[in-house]
Amino acid sequence: MDVLPFTSTGFCLFFFLINFSAALDSITQNQTLTKPETLVSKNGSFELGFFSPSTNSEALFLGIWHKSKNPLGNVVWVANQHNPMKDFTPVLKINDLGNAILLAQNNSVLWSTNSSKQAQNPVFLQLLDSGSLVLRDENGVLWQSFDFKMEKGVLISAQTDQCDDSGYCGPNGICDISKSPVCSCPKGFKFRSQETVSTLDFSSGCVRNKDLNCGESDFGFNQFGGVRLPDGKNSCFDKSLNLDQCREKCLKNCSCTAYASSDSAKGGVGCTIWLSDLIGVREALDDGQILFIKVDSSEITDAKHGNKVKIVAIMVATSIFIIIGILLAVYYIRRNRRNFAENNGDEEAREDDLDLPLFNLSTIVTATDNFSSNNKLGEGGFGPVYKGTLEDGQEIAVKRLSQSSGQGANEFKNEVILIAKLQHRNLVRLLGCCIQGEEKLLIYEYMPNKSLDYYIFDETQGKVLDWPKRFNIVLGIARGLIYLHQDSRLRIIHRDLKASNVLLDSEMNPKISDFGMARTFGGEQTEGVTNRVVGTFGYMAPEYAIDGQFSVKSDVFSFGILMLEIVSGKRNRGFYNPSAHNINLIGHAWELWKGERPLELIDESLGGDTCTLSEALRCIHVGLLCVQQLPEDRPSMSSVLLMLGDDSKYNVQPKGSHGHAMP
Repeated sequence: MDVLPFTSTGFCLFFFLINFSAALDSITQNQTLTKPETLVSKNGSFELGFFSPSTNSEALFLGIWHKSKNPLGNVVWVANQHNPMKDFTPVLKINDLGNAILLAQNNSVLWSTNSSKQAQNPVFLQLLDSGSLVLRDENGVLWQSFDFKMEKGVLISAQTDQCDDSGYCGPNGICDISKSPVCSCPKGFKFRSQETVSTLDFSSGCVRNKDLNCGESDFGFNQFGGVRLPDGKNSCFDKSLNLDQCREKCLKNCSCTAYASSDSAKGGVGCTIWLSDLIGVREALDDGQILFIKVDSSEITDAKHGNKVKIVAIMVATSIFIIIGILLAVYYIRRNRRNFAENNGDEEAREDDLDLPLFNLSTIVTATDNFSSNNKLGEGGFGPVYKGTLEDGQEIAVKRLSQSSGQGANEFKNEVILIAKLQHRNLVRLLGCCIQGEEKLLIYEYMPNKSLDYYIFDETQGKVLDWPKRFNIVLGIARGLIYLHQDSRLRIIHRDLKASNVLLDSEMNPKISDFGMARTFGGEQTEGVTNRVVGTFGYMAPEYAIDGQFSVKSDVFSFGILMLEIVSGKRNRGFYNPSAHNINLIGHAWELWKGERPLELIDESLGGDTCTLSEALRCIHVGLLCVQQLPEDRPSMSSVLLMLGDDSKYNVQPKGSHGHAMP
């Protein structure tokens, strides 16, 4: 079998493709794509079709490449990279279920989009100008190639071409295809624009936290390994210098911004220094080099590369305090939760520690018919969720920790400890848990009407939720957040509020679920900082996504997004409107608000008879207040509930991208 070497360097392909005279960018369910036909994006940048890695190869692949460049080495996405075709009569089509499939000559399926979303006619597969392949129906995007990322070294995502574009992350930005978003700033730098992450426009790049004022500041270097070096513009090369000499040369040159060995493979022989902003730095797929970026001494992360003894002293002192803190934390955690952490076999002891009923594994296995796929309700980052029925007839929902989940164990403990202490009509109720061997299970009350996203993003199901039900759901979510933020025994920030984490009971009352990402505060504390940003893009507040700063106001931001989604029936992430290019749902709502046309945002499935326009307008107005850029501009959840209940309670106008209130 031919093996296709999908790497960023040495990726040599010979294409024998014939361009269509009339290039199309999409196919429908009534059309097919066969060799040598291709799809070409509207702006002519990208092409999708069939290719072989060499003229004598028997393998055939479906992929996307840069059309305007030499095709050698410019493939950005491959569908069937692990399943090459052996015949030369492939067919790409959309089947009756609304999935795009790739068929071999014998009609065997070599690749499929395998979307779980229910498609509504018409369905079409389109190659966008960004290089992404999307499957759409009349309601929006069902699947897109950008959603599927693999390990470094495997060139399968269309996002690869973003990092190949040296200017995509702007000056001083670092591009990493394995992360989302792909652009970040190195230590000692920050995004030039605070709107960068929310708009996903990284072209303005990064700026230093502290300027390099020659003669007035102490300098050092932060080391970044495994990267592709910046482009060679405004750089100097001296093959006679070693790495230490290169460092000294950069320190003495006020204009020097970074240095690197010209040939790290030969022990650091040769020196290159850069004299301006760094353009085109990216995490290398292989054979990465080490780049040393000059920063103010206060920004140095590696003491070995600092130039002042005080930096070492500060780091040592900090380390001592951290170690003492960790030891104290471990002592109290082990003392207070010893039964939970150490005595997995002693169920009676663990039940006392958790203050929560413990179920036998055999009981749950029987209730779920041995975790039958027929009883599977869904799956998230934690693992799958199953419906079960206990012997007394009580219906339950069982969340099963996936053994392959990297986040599972900590989030499991977090959710058990948190939810056991929470009681509110708008929070899902935890009935118990099961910890036995490798199995870790949470048992919840069963919500017969699934989650909120099942209704509001589906044209047919959305009609089930008329406006009174939607408004009641908005108020219920708000009450649940008020309880978390100020009325519960612990001050809790959810950090992952979204439509799929709002469950609906038999009367369509909302219940907030999934507290695996939640954080608790004590006393008057209302905010914190984390190096591990978790949650769902599209619902994250800008200060949290960029700097890891979370607070009750970051939950308010997520609530604002959710409220706009409930009103409009559209997802914020993946929002598509032919007349509103390059803006998400927030931007679309803001443009309608500025144009005094906010009621155009209301979901068409609601109809004029059931929708109370004053309430809908109130939700749009308050939603825009909740998603303002600065946390201090957003209202508290108690103020939100007050404004939603009374038109006269709010007269504040939301601020736009430049902080100006709408007139």
